[in-house]
Parts: sequence; structure tokens; C-alpha cells
Amino acid sequence: MSENSFLKRRWKLIVNILTVIALVVLVVAIRHQLVDTFKNLGKVHAWAILLMIPVQWGNYHAQTKMYQGLFKVVGNKLGYKFLFKASLELNFVNNVFPSGGVSGISYFGMRMRGKDLTAGKATVVQMMKLVLLFLSFEVLLVFGLLFMAIGGHVNNLVILVTTAISTLMVVGTVAFANIIGSEKRINVTFIAVTRVINRFLHFFRRNHPETISMSGVRRAVEELHGNYRLIRNQYRELRWPFWWAIIANATEVLSIYVVYIAFGHWVNVGAVILAYAVANFAGLVSVLPGGVGIYEALMTGVLVTAGVPARLSIPVTVMYRVLNTIIQLPPGYVLYHRSLRRNAAIEEEIRDA
Repeated sequence: MSENSFLKRRWKLIVNILTVIALVVLVVAIRHQLVDTFKNLGKVHAWAILLMIPVQWGNYHAQTKMYQGLFKVVGNKLGYKFLFKASLELNFVNNVFPSGGVSGISYFGMRMRGKDLTAGKATVVQMMKLVLLFLSFEVLLVFGLLFMAIGGHVNNLVILVTTAISTLMVVGTVAFANIIGSEKRINVTFIAVTRVINRFLHFFRRNHPETISMSGVRRAVEELHGNYRLIRNQYRELRWPFWWAIIANATEVLSIYVVYIAFGHWVNVGAVILAYAVANFAGLVSVLPGGVGIYEALMTGVLVTAGVPARLSIPVTVMYRVLNTIIQLPPGYVLYHRSLRRNAAIEEEIRDA
């Protein structure tokens, strides 16, 4: 049996094994946080903690509506229930398989195949979602800076961090639009990246100099560019997805603030917004699931700089992370594996036909 044949037949088993390993790594990484969280549960207001459930539902509702709006722009009408489930699955993949969102984009393309959507169209929708989330967070950063100014916690460091994050968001978005908006630039960029990846993989697969098909990449890039142009030409239709992106970011910040309320403290919301932004940016490059370690350290550090004492910010950050994981990952895990089984059954039917 050839290597490719083995992978095609056993891909579901391989994915399941990798998923279990990633989950074990996640549990081991947060084991001390789990213990600390359960110790602190007796010190908090239970009613406030329970508010995280509807707030998190609101977050996924906003993401689902954002997806519906973006797919509508590219000419597809997808059901609310399907996209809500897909959002939960995507969150699970992005948290368990840390890759700066690349794993999520790949999985999203595979998930949309069940709706007869091409990988290129699914990819451009997912990328546009990320762009809208980045741009909408600019709005929250402005309000965050305003709230901190009112609370008297704006110093040079806070201004520097806020400016740096805003600049990175804008520059990153402009660079993305500049690359994907030009057929020549997107071809040069993606083909160059693919060649580098193929050369790296060739060290491990000596008989496969082109693990990723260059012709397939060219076709995918052409489709990606075409779908982006379709969205760009209908930019006015992006106003509602943009507002849903603002709500998605706001509800995530509100989830953190709910934990502060549970501890009996009404801290400056601007500090929470800034800390959330810094922690998430750093978490993108973390090698551990969910940015464990880096996320907590940076969020606590920014909160302390903004006037929130460490004795409060540390347990709040830890509890938020653990509760957020407990609420989101189990349903995402179940839906993710249902989707894998469904796709495996479809591929088996296609092979037998």
C-alpha cells in the first residue's frame, strides 16, 4: 500500500489521534489554572459567572450573522444553524491546534464543502471575517482609550501600546488587501510560500518533491482573487457584517468583565479592552494551545499597568480562561468529530460509487 493510499484511508484516525494529543497538551498546560479556578469558585458570585453563558452565546450569534452576511455577498445563502455549529467547530480547531488561524482556515474550507462551496470561496470569507474583526476592534480601542482617559489611567506606555496595536491592524489589513487585490501579487506571494513549504517537506518525503500541487495552488489563487474582487465590488454590503464584528469583539470583552463583576469589582473597561487586544495578538504566535502562558502573563501585565492590581487581575484572568474553555470546547469537540465522521462517510460513498 502506497503512502498516499494509507493517508487517504487512515486520515480520520490520524486526525483523531492528533486531536486527543492536542487536548492532553491543553489540559496539562492549564492544570495549575484549573486547580486555582476551583479554589476561587467559593469566593465569587455564582450569578455573575452564569452570565458568561448568554454572553458567549451572543458572541457566536454575532459570528454566525457575520458569516451569513459575507456568504450573501459572494452569492450564497447558508442557514443560521449550520453556520452556528461551524463557528463552534472552528473555535475548537483554532484553540486546540495553534497555528495563528491557519488551521481554522483550512478546516473551514473543508467544512464548507458539504454545502457545495469551493475552498477558495470559503477561504476568502474566512479571511474577510478576520479583517472585519481586526478593523472593528479599532473602534473598541478608541472607546477603551477614552474610558481610560476618564479614569485617569492614560500614560505614555498605554498610548504607545494602543498606537502600536492600531498601526499593526491597519498595516496588516492594507498589506493583505494589496496582495490579494492584485492577480500578479497574489500569485507571486502564494506560489513563493508554497515552494518554500514544498522544499521543507521534501526533507521528510524524498520521493515527493511537490507535496503541495503547484497547479492546484494556481487554481486556488485565481479563485481566491476572483472572490475577493466580488466582495470588494460590493463593499457597501459589508456594513452589516462589520457591525456584527463589533458585537463579536464587544461580547468577548464583556465575558472577561463578567468575571470581574463576579469577584465584586467594577474595573475600568478600557483596561480590559487593551489587555484583551495585547494578549490575543501575542497568542497568535504561541506554540501552546490557546496561547496558554503568554496570554495570561500579558493580559495581567497590561492590566497592572492600567491600574488593576495583580492580586485581582491574575485570578480573574485565570478563571476567565478556564471557564471560557469549559463553555466553548466541549460542544466544539462534539460537533467537530461529528463533522469528521460525516465527511468520512461521504468520501467512502464516493469511493464505492
